[in-house]
Amino acid sequence: MNETKFDKFNFKPFIINAVKQMGFYEPTEIQERLMPAVLKGESAIGQSQTGTGKTHSYVLPMLQKVNVSKQEVQAIITAPTRELATQIHQEVLKVTEHCAEGEEITARLYIGGTDKQRTIEKLKTQPQIVVGTPGRINDLIKEQALFVHTAPMLIVDEADLMLDMGFLEDVDQIASRMPEKLQMLVFSATIPEKLKPFLKKYMENPKYIQIEPKQVTAAKIEHRLLPSRHRNKVNLVHDALIQFNPYLAIVFTNTKKKADEVADGLMSKGLKVGRIHGDLNPRERKKMMKQIMDLEYQYIIATDLAARGIDIQGISHVINYELPTDLDFYIHRVGRTARAGHSGIALTIYTPSDEDALNRLDKMGVEFSHVDLNKGEWVELDDRNKRKNRQRQTDDTDKKAQSLVKKPKKVKPGYKRKMKWEMDKIKKRERRIKRK
Repeated sequence: MNETKFDKFNFKPFIINAVKQMGFYEPTEIQERLMPAVLKGESAIGQSQTGTGKTHSYVLPMLQKVNVSKQEVQAIITAPTRELATQIHQEVLKVTEHCAEGEEITARLYIGGTDKQRTIEKLKTQPQIVVGTPGRINDLIKEQALFVHTAPMLIVDEADLMLDMGFLEDVDQIASRMPEKLQMLVFSATIPEKLKPFLKKYMENPKYIQIEPKQVTAAKIEHRLLPSRHRNKVNLVHDALIQFNPYLAIVFTNTKKKADEVADGLMSKGLKVGRIHGDLNPRERKKMMKQIMDLEYQYIIATDLAARGIDIQGISHVINYELPTDLDFYIHRVGRTARAGHSGIALTIYTPSDEDALNRLDKMGVEFSHVDLNKGEWVELDDRNKRKNRQRQTDDTDKKAQSLVKKPKKVKPGYKRKMKWEMDKIKKRERRIKRK
């Protein structure tokens, strides 16, 4: 394959070589719409769901604009979690390793949990690309070790998560030290009200690109619902994992405490499980991610942080131990599987109290199959809405019967009994017609 549809952007040869090496032929929708704006120096807001190719939509044009003859900071990428920052840095390196000799681009990663003093010593030479978490980047600026006044480009990834985690103030401080004529690119799955003042402060008439999901979740995800029916949920998860025998499965819980509880429960049953949540210290997190990447675990227990901040390859199954309170996170969780055209299964264990949330997911376009586990085998259950639909039909028939029975102007004795008899007659007739 000598040609690629990325040729039209007139990228430098090293970028085209990297694109071919990564196996990209055609730009995704967000890449198609965003890259020309980035190349022109316009500020933009990109709103898209996970897995749409947004990282390369800014990484490729950003690297195109780097002036290799200037050894100074030229672009900053901020991400809310260490893992996400690390992944973005790796994507940048996959492209820069194709640079010609003598035209290398330096990209450095700055995240918490690393030796700050050693980092400061190495900053005698400024990198051209900075990737990191806002807290650590801001620290290095305050220490007068990192000089960002030369960088005309700031990229804020996962801005809504940045807001949720309280990092927007750090991003604001970084931006305030950068040139007044700043090209800012902001990416977010949602644009909450509280994010708007920040956007307004730094962006004048930004290009707004919203990628509507073709479907609310990837086409090849099979969504299954498993009723808990007062059974032990850890046992259910264990039995489901054994039955699935996944390439790699991730089990989501809403809290760190619950994640530990589920992980400990599964380990007591002999499963080797990894865990990802906020209570792991930096060294533990780094070690855990390496073990997961090296496929040492078949099962991972995680909180929602992992749904947004981590891209683990090869997840074949997602299990929701409980539904998230924010249903957008259902989409992010299940979006960990069925990536890059592969198929995947998302299983949700539910209780009667989840009905309202499940109805909202139905309305969002998620199509569930209703299943149970019986002696280690999956069995199909009736549609969970069947009883509700039957009740609705009964209510409709009642209304129809009521409308057909005319209420007399003067109510005579025995009227109620007579009306009930008339309605019963009409309902019987309706049922007979339906059976035919």
